[in-house]
Amino acid sequence: MLELVPMTVKTAQRLVRQWHRHLPTVQGGLFAAAVAEGDEVVGVGIAGNPCRVWQGTGRIYILRIAVREGIPNGCSMLYGALARAAKALGYTEVWTYTLPEEPGTSLRAAGFAYMGTTDGGEWDRPERPRQLALHPEPKRRWRRRLSALSAARA
Repeated sequence: MLELVPMTVKTAQRLVRQWHRHLPTVQGGLFAAAVAEGDEVVGVGIAGNPCRVWQGTGRIYILRIAVREGIPNGCSMLYGALARAAKALGYTEVWTYTLPEEPGTSLRAAGFAYMGTTDGGEWDRPERPRQLALHPEPKRRWRRRLSALSAARA
């Protein structure tokens, strides 16, 4: 039986490095949550600040969810828990992104809606060099509205 348990961002980042299939590093994080089977943590999720232009807009971003293989409903529980925590903190929307081949089943189960596909690409510019992205291809964008205020902004 899965249950939600508290988790520090630092410990969650370490577990993401061990378990995440394609993006093992996470920069930053505001809060985290975990799921456990008994005394064993089997999944973690990290929420963090969105890009700078979104600061102060009521939006938060789920940076990473990592659940060990063979743990049904773990991802959905973490998406839902992080969204509820964000709502309790006053955020109005939660956003996240997946690779095109990921179906989004856990996101739909946690109340997220598919918003379309991004353009993809690199953030690197001559005047602002950045490390190349591991996955520069277009991503699938997902959003969960947490309040009527977010619907009024849309």
